[in-house]
Amino acid sequence: MKRFLALAFALALTVAIPALAGAETSSWTIDPAHSSSQFSIRHLVISTVRGQFGKTTGTVKLDEKDLTRSSVEATVDVNTIDTRVAARDADLKSPNFLDAARYPTMTFKSNKVEKAGEDKLRVSGDLTIHGTTKPTVWDVTYSPQAKGMMGETRRGFAASTKINRKDFGLTYSKAIEVGPVVGDEVAITIDAEAIKDQPK
Repeated sequence: MKRFLALAFALALTVAIPALAGAETSSWTIDPAHSSSQFSIRHLVISTVRGQFGKTTGTVKLDEKDLTRSSVEATVDVNTIDTRVAARDADLKSPNFLDAARYPTMTFKSNKVEKAGEDKLRVSGDLTIHGTTKPTVWDVTYSPQAKGMMGETRRGFAASTKINRKDFGLTYSKAIEVGPVVGDEVAITIDAEAIKDQPK
């Protein structure tokens, strides 16, 4: 009988230990008021034009014991594009380029997280722009936790990647593309501040 009880106890532990390991996973909500997404692209091969999107939202699932089990989903509001030139912003939102009326958001959903050094990760996943989804890899750094003014727990993340705009169908007319007026490579960075969700 004692041997049976010991075996049952050992079996219970093998089930409980993985469950306890997963208990460290926490959910975080990206705070759009303290987050932004930026991009840069070459103009006429002689200079760099920069812009940003004013609204970035999403969620982060963070496993404190094993960061490779973490995940992230983010959404960028295309209509909040700002390059400091109203006419250019209108053109970028038009069917000439981003076609924000048909594709009002850009999204990213991770499918793999790898450690890349102290406070650094490489996050792979699907990026969707202009209705086209392509795999991308992001270099990510993250900060320690900090307390906000209302006692909430916050954490910062900075992510960067580069894409070829043509892979996402972002092209102008043939006359402009021959230029070249706009470079093909776009550098994207996201600076996100996330708030830890409270248990319900």
